[in-house]
Amino acid sequence: MKIIAIEPNSTGAELELQPGDNLKAIDGKKVRDIIDYRFRITAEEVVLRIDRGDEVIEYNLEKEYDDDLGLSFEDLKIRKCANDCIFCFVDQNPKGMRAALYFRDGDYRLSFLHGHFVTLTNMGKQELQRVVEQRMTPLYISVHVTDPAKRKEMFLYGKDDKLLDKLEYLTSNGIDLHTQIVLCPGWNDGEFLERTVADLHRFLPGILSLAIVPVGLTKHRDGLPFIPAVDEAYAREFIPLAYDLDQLYRDPEGERLVFLSDEWFIRAGVKLPDSGYYGDFSQVENGVGQVRYFFNQWSDEIRQVDTYLRRPIRITIGSGRLIEPIFRDQFIPELNLIENLTVEYIPIVNKFYGDSVQVTGLLTGQDIVAQLKDRDLGKMVIFSERILSETGVVTLDDLDLVTMSDQLGVPVKVVGDSPVEFFEVLRNG
Repeated sequence: MKIIAIEPNSTGAELELQPGDNLKAIDGKKVRDIIDYRFRITAEEVVLRIDRGDEVIEYNLEKEYDDDLGLSFEDLKIRKCANDCIFCFVDQNPKGMRAALYFRDGDYRLSFLHGHFVTLTNMGKQELQRVVEQRMTPLYISVHVTDPAKRKEMFLYGKDDKLLDKLEYLTSNGIDLHTQIVLCPGWNDGEFLERTVADLHRFLPGILSLAIVPVGLTKHRDGLPFIPAVDEAYAREFIPLAYDLDQLYRDPEGERLVFLSDEWFIRAGVKLPDSGYYGDFSQVENGVGQVRYFFNQWSDEIRQVDTYLRRPIRITIGSGRLIEPIFRDQFIPELNLIENLTVEYIPIVNKFYGDSVQVTGLLTGQDIVAQLKDRDLGKMVIFSERILSETGVVTLDDLDLVTMSDQLGVPVKVVGDSPVEFFEVLRNG
């Protein structure tokens, strides 16, 4: 692995390591990536092999077990997913977007490091053994369906990937798994869904959770198999069936295995479950309990925030349309009770991907600008930070906040879910 930086006054600096050095091995074992490094560097006595040009340097080192030497490495080379799933969002992007949006992440290492959901189709015996040896737990696994024939039909993988054997190996060796099903009406629901839940139930307690998420469909599905959308009627019919599966397939202590994402309840127009439904909110980033978690966090932290505003301020808050009924009925009225604060709320229709895509995180800058332009927006516009890419710089269509602000004539700001951030933006602009 190539070293790109060394912290001053660190052990690496004392060893006079240099940017551009390649860390080839620790204790004679090859270092392939940051996980190998973290796993092997914990020993208190290590032998480092460094390649510097044509020179090979070895260091015999005594250190504290938690000393990581102060090294930064080049980014992982990410493994591509081996599937071509009929519902993959990557294939539902229009042409002309940045290259990263067309890449299918199938890297189990990112599942461990960052909670990315991956299938196990491209994992062979050596990768599975490495997961167990280096205790990469928990992993986040996209299951979708366990029936081998249906997996081939939906994944377009071409052969049986022996999923259940892999789950057996991982869970029997102490690797915990969070799992998900992207539910496609007419494809992996009904008897296929029940079989999938029953199959996963066999691996308790190694399976920590199973989230069921409705398929996301854009208007850019030319040449892809037809998948019916999850509409209000389907969601209303499905929720009781999911509750039945929840009751039938619990762990021996009665803890919930099956969780529904928030989108089911919002699309059905029914009340979200209380916090107790979501357990430890382990899949909140997958949309399972995200709304409840947001309100819980806001309610807890707002008591400790100075909400006093010295002078009147009027702002606009925007979001995707999925959260619109909850924001209109609960969140925005609460904000408008704060002295000197006036909030207008404008939900944004997703014309880029199609109106069936309603989450805030898939809004584009062009839709935001087009629907807010020439309106009286007050002092600023605020969106969730979810409208920006993982780098926190641009929207899906590569607009940055400065460009959007210039086009709207007022600052466009993004905030996290904390009221602390929200009021800092109000005060500091």
